[in-house]
Amino acid sequence: MLDSDLAKLYECANGTKTINLAVKRHINRFPERFMFQLTEEEVSKLSRFQIETLKGRGHNVKYLPYVFTE
Repeated sequence: MLDSDLAKLYECANGTKTINLAVKRHINRFPERFMFQLTEEEVSKLSRFQIETLKGRGHNVKYLPYVFTE
């Protein structure tokens, strides 16, 4: 699940910013097998299939998204 999907699920007012801040504050609760960050190549491939995720505030990905596995 992408961090943007998680932000929508939990109705975060600041979107992924809230999720990423929580991860940084509690990094010990997020083991390496639980989450990872996509590479630029993976984001470009993903955006081809999920064009709607880039619409809205901006059309470019500013930060590489995190993916949560569990």
